Amino acid sequence: MTEEEVYPNVLDIGAIPPAQTGRYKKIIAHHKEKYGCLPVFVARAPGRVNIIGEHIDYNGYSVLPMAIQQDIVMAVSLNDSGTINLCNTSSKYSDFSTSIKDFEINSTKPAWHNYFLCGVKGIQESSKLADTVGLDVTVDGSVPPSAGLSSSSAMVCCAALSTMHANKLKISKMELADTCMRCEWYIGTQGGGMDQAICFLAKEGYAKLVDFKPLRATDVKLPKGFVFVIANTCVEMNKAATAHFNVRVVECRLASQILAKTKGLDWRKNRSLGELHKHLKLSLEELLSLVDEVLHQHPYDKKEVCELLGVTEEELNKESLSSNTLDVQTFKLYNRSKHVFSEAARVESLRNSDMTEGGTLGSILFEGHHSASVLYECSCDELDELVEVCRCVCS
Repeated sequence: MTEEEVYPNVLDIGAIPPAQTGRYKKIIAHHKEKYGCLPVFVARAPGRVNIIGEHIDYNGYSVLPMAIQQDIVMAVSLNDSGTINLCNTSSKYSDFSTSIKDFEINSTKPAWHNYFLCGVKGIQESSKLADTVGLDVTVDGSVPPSAGLSSSSAMVCCAALSTMHANKLKISKMELADTCMRCEWYIGTQGGGMDQAICFLAKEGYAKLVDFKPLRATDVKLPKGFVFVIANTCVEMNKAATAHFNVRVVECRLASQILAKTKGLDWRKNRSLGELHKHLKLSLEELLSLVDEVLHQHPYDKKEVCELLGVTEEELNKESLSSNTLDVQTFKLYNRSKHVFSEAARVESLRNSDMTEGGTLGSILFEGHHSASVLYECSCDELDELVEVCRCVCS
């Protein structure tokens, strides 16, 4: 196998290094008690934190995440009953069993097992697996759920990795990241590929500059002596449990389509602000000016969007909205597009700067949070307060 296909995060049970035995002791013991046998292998997928590039990956723009130590671990053994059997070391999560050939992913009630099923389905479809081996799985997680550290994506990625290994498939990390990006859509979240890319491509001591279409990642050496403090406000938001996440995706899509039509482009072919950027061949500064020129700052109602695009409400629902945003009646197109283009510019600024200049990095991060809070409204009072505390400490 090439370096691209090596998976240090999958270990056959007999090949676990002595130094890591303690890490997996609890989950292996839990698995043996539950299923009456030792697992065949353990798989691991880390959570992540995004340094800069908030909510712009699904618009096609570059982001700069890094993996964190907290992770999802799965202990896996095989069965010949054609079933998926799941248990969790935490009593918060109920056991679950289903046929591995015939299962449904309930996007209206995103229970924990549905994320595992997303990973299985992604591998089945991408690899055209007719006969998937049955799986007995014990899950252990240390990524705080619904905390913005990608616990759900880590679960999907670990499930896909486990399914791949159990079925003796060979898939490159880049391909697997791309597959997992799409298979998380099964649960209804129309995200980009940042979480999945860093999950599989992370490297100790480095962040990754992740670019899209095609997916590619570049090492960014973290400055020696820098310490990144990841603070948890303990405010939870399950992005699959509400329409909040997809509303922002749709607002960006509608903004790109209205701007595209204004510039004489086929608006139906513009699904994101990044695609609009490529078609217009303008700079980010020029795109920000275009937003000021074309879009008004107060929210658009659905009727106005339909009139601007020349479609009926039924056509708009089909062309531009997602299933859980069909009832949304107002869209903040100006604010969302201003955030995306300005955040993309901040990523470019950081890409071209010296990260060892703490003042430069700090100012970019504070600007990014202000934009995410005010223009994109993906913050909360507790997080805003925490950021302000950090600003005071740094000043």
